[in-house]
Amino acid sequence: MAYIGKGIENLASRTVLDSITTSATATYNLLLNSVAFVPSSAESLTVSLNGVIQKPQSSYTVSGSTIVFDSALTSSDSIDFILAERAITLTTVGSGSVGTSQLADDAVTYAKTDGSFGKIGQVLHTTTSTQVALTSSAYTDLGLQQAITPSSTSSKILIFANIHSQYQDSGQNSAYTMKMLRDSTQVYTGGQLYEITSETANATGQQKDSWTFFDSPSSTSAITYKVQVSTFNNSDVTFQRGGFFQSELLLMEVLA
Repeated sequence: MAYIGKGIENLASRTVLDSITTSATATYNLLLNSVAFVPSSAESLTVSLNGVIQKPQSSYTVSGSTIVFDSALTSSDSIDFILAERAITLTTVGSGSVGTSQLADDAVTYAKTDGSFGKIGQVLHTTTSTQVALTSSAYTDLGLQQAITPSSTSSKILIFANIHSQYQDSGQNSAYTMKMLRDSTQVYTGGQLYEITSETANATGQQKDSWTFFDSPSSTSAITYKVQVSTFNNSDVTFQRGGFFQSELLLMEVLA
């Protein structure tokens, strides 16, 4: 990358220098905003004297930040304007010098990248082994939650939940339902039913269920995903029984 800025066709930069009051002298200071201005050459100036454009080198010359006319002027003469061309220095941007603060939000599109969109931005994982025993249909926190801060409002969050459960069958099938919350918003609806069956009354058993969900939070603020569970028909279901088993939650930010 050699140049960032205006197109090459627009590189000319011209400015009007400060007004000059004439007197009985041929030499005058050139100023731009009250600061000494040094032109690159006499030809880089356009000088109008008494309504007539002057010829460089013959009508005037320059020396440093002064203009010298071919003869002394008088107070009745008028320098209408001096128009100067200013040189522009093209600067090569240093490698690795452009940061995120220099880029506008959503300014980089897929077409301007190497195809890195759609990759995983971050992965967060948490587990719990705290026992949660349920015998009613009221939704209860499983103790499984994880905060994440998306890097873009267009990012998606891919969620994996693995839940360990154990049942006590009292002559009926045991079951539980599960839902996912994003902060206080339920992002998984319908309450998928997981049945735990046995052929013998008062039997016990255990299983680990896997669950996935794809969420679009449209946020760059910290958000927390949380699992809640409830039993079906007031059946007896225990999660992370005795603290020997774990349930886990995995969050992956998928870049847009």
